[in-house]
Amino acid sequence: MKGDMCDVYDLPVSLKTLGEARIFLSKFETAHSYYVHCYGEQSRNSKKHQANVKTARLYISHFIQVLNLAVIRMEIKESHKALYGLPVDNFSVPDLSSEASLAEWGQKIIEGERKRTSQGGIPIYNPTIAKVKVHYDIFMEGYEKQKSLQSLTNRSLEQLASMRVQADRLILDIWNQVEAKFQDVSPNEKRLEKCRDYGLIYYYRTGEKQNKEIL
Repeated sequence: MKGDMCDVYDLPVSLKTLGEARIFLSKFETAHSYYVHCYGEQSRNSKKHQANVKTARLYISHFIQVLNLAVIRMEIKESHKALYGLPVDNFSVPDLSSEASLAEWGQKIIEGERKRTSQGGIPIYNPTIAKVKVHYDIFMEGYEKQKSLQSLTNRSLEQLASMRVQADRLILDIWNQVEAKFQDVSPNEKRLEKCRDYGLIYYYRTGEKQNKEIL
């Protein structure tokens, strides 16, 4: 930090502002590190979770297809589809594209098979509901964990965003103090160079000559 190399009397920024900036920087770096950690955990968990999503979707979809075929072959009563939350007059597989729908339909299918077999119905095989439930439970464990990780990531990002106002205020305060310190230095390029030593960066507008005086 440039301020650390200057004599206290030569500082273009007040000690009060410098102290505030150092405290804020420490807090911001901590918040940023936590966000990076949360995002990394979410990303690492996502790859494994997506594999479990794919497997659970495959088993649930397959079970529904086998159930529908059994109804078509009149091995299972059409009215029993209602136990699974499935329309009796529709033999298509529900939309399982989202994880929320997968969680919903997995629960319905497992509960529906339990109700039907408890009434004396013959269990469906290939796949059995036990195998479907194994993959569904694995998916649900990852689903809840991923939601928790996403929540942590979102909160940590919101924390960073909430610090933006204070960051902007400190930057503007430091900028103004540095410019005020060197406002009487000439020529202009020398003044700009001294300001740049303290982190001030100037950009010329499109078409503006670089040797133009900055008012």
